[in-house]
Amino acid sequence: MGNEQRVSVERRGPVLIIRMCRESKRNAVDPLMTAALDEALNHLDDDVDLWCGVLVGGEGAFSAGTDLASGAGDPTERGGPYGLIKRRRRTPLIAAVEGIAFGGGFELVMSCDMVVAGRSARFGLPEVARGVIPTCGGLFRTWQSLPLMVAKQLVLTGKPLTARRAYELGLVNEIVDDGEAQNGAIELAERVCENSPFAVSASLTAMNDVIATAEDVGWLRTDQALDSILASEDHQEGVAAFLEKRSPRWRGR
Repeated sequence: MGNEQRVSVERRGPVLIIRMCRESKRNAVDPLMTAALDEALNHLDDDVDLWCGVLVGGEGAFSAGTDLASGAGDPTERGGPYGLIKRRRRTPLIAAVEGIAFGGGFELVMSCDMVVAGRSARFGLPEVARGVIPTCGGLFRTWQSLPLMVAKQLVLTGKPLTARRAYELGLVNEIVDDGEAQNGAIELAERVCENSPFAVSASLTAMNDVIATAEDVGWLRTDQALDSILASEDHQEGVAAFLEKRSPRWRGR
């Protein structure tokens, strides 16, 4: 298990393609995946000849989020959770989404700068159905990208958005045929690379710095909500029910 590759990278000129390679587990993020993503994203940010990145999942699943059996591992120094969620990037990153982007997988998408999705892609935060909460930005990044009422619906019902609905609401930049998300994202990255990399980096840094300042309260409130839920019976029941493949029996405490 320790020798399994979690992430592969491919360079196409100034574009770095970062691919999650755990599709048998729906690209669930475990400690090895977090470390591998962090390494790849450090490379993207540190190599001055790389001007844009593309983050790719599998054909049926971009990512299902945290591996509930093992956890996602400790946040990394530069990237935070998953090696990406709190990263202060200087290089644009485009998500290429096929299939599901659920839970932390959706939060990975919202940590990118643009999104290209296959027509059958779906985006959701099902945490409440497991007695947990979104902890990687989902409680506030949803309403940065979506209307507030839609964001609340996603968080409180756990039901996903289709790619078409996400596009209509502005979360997705482009919809392509299933199987073409990577190619579409690379084409978008190449359009970014037609411009001055210095100007692109400076613009991205300025926008992300403003967003990061506004997110400080969101991270504080998320931590407080997590502290309260971790001590609850519902949290223990939700995780147990998921692992045992049965319906949870909520107690409301």
